[in-house]
Amino acid sequence: MKIKESNAAVDEFDVEQIELKGFARSIAEIEWLLLLLVLLYYISPDAQVASPAGLLICMEVFGAFILGFHYVNFNLPHFKWKLTIETWVMILFITLVVWNTGSTESPLLNLYLLVIISSSITLGKAVTVAEIVIISLVYFFLASRTGLDYSLVAYTEFLVFFLPFMLVAYITTMLAADVNYGKEMFKVLSETDEMTGLLNKRSFSPMLNKATEVAVQYSQPLSIMMIDADNLKTVNDTHGHKAGDKLIETIAGAIRDCLRTSDITCRYGGDEFVALLPHLPSKKARETAERLRSAVESTSFDVDGVRISTTVSVGVASYPDEVKIADELMEKADEALYKSKASGRNCVITYSQLKEEANKPVIEQRQPLERRTSE
Repeated sequence: MKIKESNAAVDEFDVEQIELKGFARSIAEIEWLLLLLVLLYYISPDAQVASPAGLLICMEVFGAFILGFHYVNFNLPHFKWKLTIETWVMILFITLVVWNTGSTESPLLNLYLLVIISSSITLGKAVTVAEIVIISLVYFFLASRTGLDYSLVAYTEFLVFFLPFMLVAYITTMLAADVNYGKEMFKVLSETDEMTGLLNKRSFSPMLNKATEVAVQYSQPLSIMMIDADNLKTVNDTHGHKAGDKLIETIAGAIRDCLRTSDITCRYGGDEFVALLPHLPSKKARETAERLRSAVESTSFDVDGVRISTTVSVGVASYPDEVKIADELMEKADEALYKSKASGRNCVITYSQLKEEANKPVIEQRQPLERRTSE
């Protein structure tokens, strides 16, 4: 079935996993860069290393960690807590390196900036602040090896050391927040219909697929309403497209007012809407559809001083009361909608009513759903 295949394809496209996979790849590159910088210092002629063997072991263990964390488990799902663990391991590795190369006088002390940048971009403000606190405590721990100095000079040196960390954390976190805000706005725009604010067909499809799976797995009722404006073409031809747009917005508002917050509504085509009604059996779904039809019929709107009214035709199909195969709900609701239009419009027809009229052809000359709703 084409609708089912489309839903499955969208489900496979896990945006969050793609994003986390990209973050994991970036952190892996930063980890290799960190290891390379330490190695370059280690082999430099002027390197001051307290325990060369110990530092070499630290590099080997860190390299093995990168390989195991990123490449042995390459196909496993990615989670933010895994990225957090990696940044903590980076802090531990840098601390051991700094310990071996001069403590607070180590030229590698600024490697902590790599951790701050990684955390700011991938983990957000809270984790970054926590890691700055951890690095501060580590700094005091390292300073304690030579004796803590509480003089103004020592305090000034501490501020000079940490000022770049705080600035980098603030700037990168701010930039990451702006990127995430833009991404969320793009996601909203890509998933909703600009005119009505309802879901669009693309974002509705995976939700339909998921709701169908849940209904079948837990033997729960599931109903679908297909709603079609009765006079959009007439309004457009008589009063212009401004009035037609207002008609669509009016119907969308009535749908929002008449349905539950748990229901999923979508502008499926030009003047066609779909409502997914979880946990709602056939009788309740028909009552909801009648309430919506009545609300639209009693509503009118003004365009340039002209009062315009409209009506809708509604087709309803329910699982398992009327339709035994949940994947066929959209198709059966569409058939009921077609019958509603053919019966004079401004009425509600359920799929069970179609089955009762076996002597009347229903779908032989219908235009397919995919063609009528193609954009």
